[in-house]
Amino acid sequence: MASGDRQSAEARLRATLAAVAPGTDLREGLERVLRARTGALVVLGYDKTVESICTGGFALDVEFSSAGMRELAKMDGAIMCDRDASRIIRAGVHLMPDAAIPTEETGTRHRTADRVARQTGFPVISVSQSMHSIALYVGDTRYGLEDTGSILSRANQALSTLERYKLRLDEVSGTLSALEIEDLVTVRDVASVAQRLEMVLRIATEIEGYVLELGSDGRLLSLQLDELVAGVDFERELVVRDYLPTGRRARSAASVLTDVDALSSNELLDIGAIVRPLGLGGPESLDGAVSPRGYRLLAKVPRLPGAVVDRLVDHFGTLQKLLAASIDDLQAVEGVGDTRARSVREGLSRLAESSILERYV
Repeated sequence: MASGDRQSAEARLRATLAAVAPGTDLREGLERVLRARTGALVVLGYDKTVESICTGGFALDVEFSSAGMRELAKMDGAIMCDRDASRIIRAGVHLMPDAAIPTEETGTRHRTADRVARQTGFPVISVSQSMHSIALYVGDTRYGLEDTGSILSRANQALSTLERYKLRLDEVSGTLSALEIEDLVTVRDVASVAQRLEMVLRIATEIEGYVLELGSDGRLLSLQLDELVAGVDFERELVVRDYLPTGRRARSAASVLTDVDALSSNELLDIGAIVRPLGLGGPESLDGAVSPRGYRLLAKVPRLPGAVVDRLVDHFGTLQKLLAASIDDLQAVEGVGDTRARSVREGLSRLAESSILERYV
């Protein structure tokens, strides 16, 4: 599957998970069907393709309600809803998808749900009477819904892992800042920070999936996640911009980040594999010296606009020249007056002192 198709499929699955998350009317209706042990087949979408495989049943076109869904599920046949599950279009419908569509499902209801999802492109929900479970079929994907307790347990484990990785990220990021000020940075130091940033973001993405699936039950988890990863995405971009190679074949920060995202989990664990997408050579260059432009440290200076940061970096070229610049030198940059020049000078001096103290004390 191509990258774009995979992202589209993931987006559709996430949208469907949001539609059936705890706290929604649709999830309440599905839970009622589960408790009643009647089973159900629900199609989220109705167009000419869906209509062509429907036989029997009766037209309703009424506002969706969880109680109404539970009552309609008592009858044999599928329930047809609109895309956002705000209305019930038809009920008691016999679905006749193309029998040539391959499926690995065995039960009649699940087999029908799988084929309808593949043929129509709309999400289909199957509630199993015997297995007491809910399964989502979105395109070629089958996703089994779990109870809130199981999801919360896994989400809390992932959150604990994220806290440990974030602590380690803060440590290597602080070390990198001190090395930048002393002009002692190697490719390995940059790759270590890039590695930790990517790991933190991948764990956060996994937790975001749990938050989505938990719906209203995941509010506290969402707040904890936001607090832990605040600014991480921005810092990752700054690291790439600080060490992005220049020249005729210079790449954009966005393309570098895309290549880093494409690394497999095993490749991400190998510090040598991270160097190549960063454009810093290969594993053999890990001990080579590199110099930052100064984006990371300038971003930590209070009330300094991004446009001014860009002009400062373009003017001085390297962090070492920025650190050595006097107030008069800083004022020579467009948009940097006396007040801002003093602020930049004092801010960089404080950062230099604190970074070196944190490293050696």
